[in-house]
Amino acid sequence: MGAKKSHPRQIPLGFPREMISMEDDIVAVGGTLDETILLTAYRKGIFPWPAEGLPLLWYCPLERAILRFENLHIGRNLMRARKKSNLRFSIDEAFEHVIDQCAAIPRPDQDGTWITPEMVAAYSRLHQRGIAHSVEAWDGETLVGGLYGIDCGGSFSGESMFHLAPDASRLALLYLIDHLQDRGCQWIDCQVMTPHFERMGAEEISRDSFLKELATALEAGRKLFA
Repeated sequence: MGAKKSHPRQIPLGFPREMISMEDDIVAVGGTLDETILLTAYRKGIFPWPAEGLPLLWYCPLERAILRFENLHIGRNLMRARKKSNLRFSIDEAFEHVIDQCAAIPRPDQDGTWITPEMVAAYSRLHQRGIAHSVEAWDGETLVGGLYGIDCGGSFSGESMFHLAPDASRLALLYLIDHLQDRGCQWIDCQVMTPHFERMGAEEISRDSFLKELATALEAGRKLFA
């Protein structure tokens, strides 16, 4: 028989360290999407992932996907698309439009979206506080791709991407990576592995290893966005 897994506990204010010592990806259940709670959670490697019909779920995966920029792999097709692209890229020009598109785009492997109206409102408030950020890809005046995520205070945690034109979201990601590298950041938190991130060179590391790297990044306190 396998080891018995601990049951998630109700979230106390501040997410004490012992909350993430359990043998499960889900480390807490319940609570609210208050901006202070959200920032505290991200700074401890925890993020919300709502599921329909359940209390709010909080995750700190046992195996965390990160993309180290030194291991970034840009395939030939993406490299070609980057060289030929006429798209314009920006940061924080259309955050609410980006998160709305991320919520609306159908996902082949998902039934519905985890980006609920409550999530949109909460992350929009984080954006207003300079904590949540977006990258946009524009074709003229039309938004055709982008992504958004959280600046934890020196480390960036990616949340979601969308594209309405070929390669638009992947090129927006490369733009973000260039931006972060220029500011001394060495990796991005992908949260969970996807085929897309795996092709780009992402790896999975243990929860403990991730939390150590996160703590080092936060201690450095790099300013990732103006």
